[in-house]
Order: sequence, then structure tokens, then C-alpha cells
Amino acid sequence: MQNLKKGIILASGGLDSTTLCYLFIKKNIEFVPLIINYGQHCFKTELERLKKVLPENNVNKIEILNVSEIYKYSNSKFINASNLWEEKITADDLYIPYRNVLILTIAASFARTLGLNYVYSAFINSNHAKEIDCSNEFFNNLENLLKEYGSVKIEMPFKDFSKFEVAKLGIELGAPIGKTFSCQASPDIPCGACPNCVDRLEALKRLSE
Repeated sequence: MQNLKKGIILASGGLDSTTLCYLFIKKNIEFVPLIINYGQHCFKTELERLKKVLPENNVNKIEILNVSEIYKYSNSKFINASNLWEEKITADDLYIPYRNVLILTIAASFARTLGLNYVYSAFINSNHAKEIDCSNEFFNNLENLLKEYGSVKIEMPFKDFSKFEVAKLGIELGAPIGKTFSCQASPDIPCGACPNCVDRLEALKRLSE
């Protein structure tokens, strides 16, 4: 894992980003937790969980950016919550075009307004993610693009980790991973079937073995 430096951490109240925040806390490195509301139906839950998982002195530093109008016409079930009792949701139903490009470029722009040169994402290369912009190749290309045309560097310390490895690290760091929320299909209760939930459940199962 590369040397960590002061910067922005894209935070969502999920297992991965919470673990990354606690890695910074453990190493006494200053960071700004940034959560972006791009219209995801679970935003309120994400923000609530983020405030619960971070220590109080870090909660006071949370920055919130609202760009929710950008996907207001989207049919994605990640934007418009579905009725899990009546609808069968597939990974394709959760796709949001250019979501990761949007989040990372917004974070990079915001970092520069704060005079920071580093943006950290807890992205992992999930076997269950179907989006084109959720691959190592995509993120490497985006990193190179942003680096070539600006001073902000995108860092992804967990991109070669499995969800299990991140969860294990989270426990070692004392992160309250049991309080995190990562569901894509439900805004309130984890569905257990979306790519995020599947990865999380598999990791927690391995930890208990």
C-alpha cells in the first residue's frame, strides 16, 4: 500500500470507505470525509451511517456535495428505490452511467478548492460489479487522465484487495464495520442480493469461519 497523504476520502458509510477512514485515523493522517449526493435513494441512510461510524472529531469535518439533479430522469433502481417484495432486481437494473467518472472528477475539483492534491477512493475490483466503469483498467485510465491534466492524484489503496481483505483490515483497525451500509437496491434494509450485499455477506461469512 502506498504512502498516504492528507487529502479527501470519498465516504459513503459503507464497509470499504469506513475501513479506509480508520486507516487514516490509525496513521494520524488528516483527511476530509466527502459524501456526494448524486440522487441515490439511500443517500440519507449513507449519511446517517457515516456519522455513526466516524469518531466525533471526524464527523465534524464531513463535507456534503449535492448534484442529485443530474440523474433525475434515470431509471436505475439505485436512483429509484424498488419494491423488493414485488420486483426482481438484477445488476443491470442498478447501473448508473458515468457514476464513477462523475464522483471522482467532482472530488478532484473540490480537492483543488481546498488546496489538496489527493483524492482517495476505497474502490475494490469486485467480481460482482457489472458496470464498465468499475474495473481496474477504467480507473487506471481515469487516474492517468486526471494526473496529466491537473495536479490532483486519485489514489485507490484497496483496488487489489478482496472484500474479505478489506473487512479483515477494518476489524484490525477497530472500524465499526457492523454499523456500515452498502446496499444498492434498498434505501433502508440491506437486500442481501445486490452486488454490494453479496460481496459484503461473503466477506463477513469468511471472517466468521
